[in-house]
Amino acid sequence: MFARIPAHATWRRALLILTATSTALAALALPAAASAGGQGAHHVDPDRTITLQGDNAFPESVTADRHYVYTASIGDGTVYRGRPGARTLTPFLPGGQDGRTQATGVKLTGNRLLVAGAFTGRFYVYTTAGKLVSAYTVPDTGEQTLVNDAAVTPDGDVYITDSLRAVVYRIPAAEVHGPATGAHRDLQVAYHLPDYVAGQSNGNGIVTGPDGKSLIIGYWYSGALYRLTLATGHIQKIDAPALTSADGIARRGHTLYVARSVNNEVDTLRLSADGTRATPVSVRTFPGADTTTGVAVDRGRLLVTNSQMDTYLYGDPLTSPVFTLESLPLR
Repeated sequence: MFARIPAHATWRRALLILTATSTALAALALPAAASAGGQGAHHVDPDRTITLQGDNAFPESVTADRHYVYTASIGDGTVYRGRPGARTLTPFLPGGQDGRTQATGVKLTGNRLLVAGAFTGRFYVYTTAGKLVSAYTVPDTGEQTLVNDAAVTPDGDVYITDSLRAVVYRIPAAEVHGPATGAHRDLQVAYHLPDYVAGQSNGNGIVTGPDGKSLIIGYWYSGALYRLTLATGHIQKIDAPALTSADGIARRGHTLYVARSVNNEVDTLRLSADGTRATPVSVRTFPGADTTTGVAVDRGRLLVTNSQMDTYLYGDPLTSPVFTLESLPLR
């Protein structure tokens, strides 16, 4: 997601620039993408639209397993869920519970639900039964914070981005899957990231690499993708086109799905065997796309959030009083 700091006019300028640029590029690029890969604009079956039962939902992220689909509100921290294929998601964890007044990235690992707390600098681990395992807070450095998204490695460790601090936090698997005591802990910095631009939204979406030994991190402002090797901390820029407003990222095998919020599209890229290059495959949008900040792979489909984040961040009029997710075919 893109950050909300009203004191800095640069946020609005960046958004307006990206919006104008994205509109111009879309007019040129989408027909070409459609002819090259057959993946231009998609007609969406209205039966695949998922509504949220909440008037302040602003769903920033989405995750799913074979039991449930989850999303969460950056507006008040409510976590919503519903069965796969359900037309509606209902409140599961109420906003404000455990101090969770905002929520961005949501992720599942086994019977644990991970929830990032956005500008509050918090991060939460719950059981999928709704019990608080532990709550985390970023170190008090005096810097602004935006705890944004999370990835889970094969060994169960959790890595978390902070869009306003040039770091990646880590929570060890033993804590994630420990007893649900509601313990309060500090987030620990595991890595420092390059190329952060002060006052802009930087590290955002994060997924594990296909090798299970690296992370792929997208930068919202520059649109760059980075590969971080966990064993050494080595970080290199992935050879890929700039994906400005890159937000949530999902991966299946060597295929990346990147939600580009301001562009209102999902880009598909193919990673090279060594994870150092990403080749564009297709660009897709859909009727009603409304600030697509989050994406997840759910069996044979993509779940995409229509977050209406421009309203939450800047007070623009709501596009719709109903908040939704979209379920799209993978191809």
